[in-house]
Amino acid sequence: MRKDRKKGNKTGMFVLLCVGAFIISFVGSAIFKLTYTSPKMKKYSVDWSNKIGTIYSDIAYGDGKANKFDLYVPADNTKEAYGLVVYIHAGGFTTGDKSDDKKMLQWLCSKGYVAAGINYTLRDNNHPDASVYSQSMEIKSSISAVKREAAKLGYNLDSMAISGGSAGGTLAMLYAYRDANESPIPVKMLFEAVGPSSFYPEDWSVYGLDQNSKAAAGLFGVMAGTKITSDMFGTKAYEEAIKPISAYMWVDKNSVPTVCAYGVYDRVCPFDTVKHLKKALEENNVTHEYIELPHSGHALQNDNDLYALYMEKVTDYLDTYMPIK
Repeated sequence: MRKDRKKGNKTGMFVLLCVGAFIISFVGSAIFKLTYTSPKMKKYSVDWSNKIGTIYSDIAYGDGKANKFDLYVPADNTKEAYGLVVYIHAGGFTTGDKSDDKKMLQWLCSKGYVAAGINYTLRDNNHPDASVYSQSMEIKSSISAVKREAAKLGYNLDSMAISGGSAGGTLAMLYAYRDANESPIPVKMLFEAVGPSSFYPEDWSVYGLDQNSKAAAGLFGVMAGTKITSDMFGTKAYEEAIKPISAYMWVDKNSVPTVCAYGVYDRVCPFDTVKHLKKALEENNVTHEYIELPHSGHALQNDNDLYALYMEKVTDYLDTYMPIK
């Protein structure tokens, strides 16, 4: 009995260490993205003023304290319809804020889109039950509110793209692949970077999860918001338990055009996980651009030309599937 208790305590501690390492790594990469801009990326930012647009902050979309969004609307409000681009913030599902992406949102608005940054309930000491699944459902519920608020301001939204980085990339993929059929605004495309789309222990070896199935079950159970046990791995029951947060599982022949970027040396969103997304896109003949950065980690920091290519492809896809009218 005592030995079993000690073993259980060790496993529980290992789960906590895995979660902690996951969070710290995500936060570190997010900070890098906020503090560094390569010269080639400067054209994807603007000197914001009221000549470009107006920002409406902290608009509620639900009852939770974090259920708020910021809306960036272009100064030209004379068009019959506008495209919406949603950008979801990073932070390891435990930290971050919509304001972190204001430069991206301002740039999107400057192109003529209505842009929205959306917050969601973070998993922390005050919200220990928050999960990737519950966060994805909050994002899903927010889009109707974004559409209504834009309409109140005189902006009719008839199409949308959704995007994000890291944790935000995962949430964006889940909306685009899992929830697009129920979207109040037709989803036309997705762009995202370094978002985890699959959860198998063997692909998460950077956290040692391939060697500790109980720790893997604990971490993935936290993410999915449901109980997962180590004996479920490799079974249909596991596939069903993890599907609600596994974006790649929702890819089919009708999935929206996609632009995505991943770093080969990513130790936060383990690079081995990307193969499932890539395979799903290819097998279903989804129009997509997959950009692999051979010298970069999670921050995509060591391949500036390829990161610039990612943004060029994003712009091309926006122009093609979300043209400004």
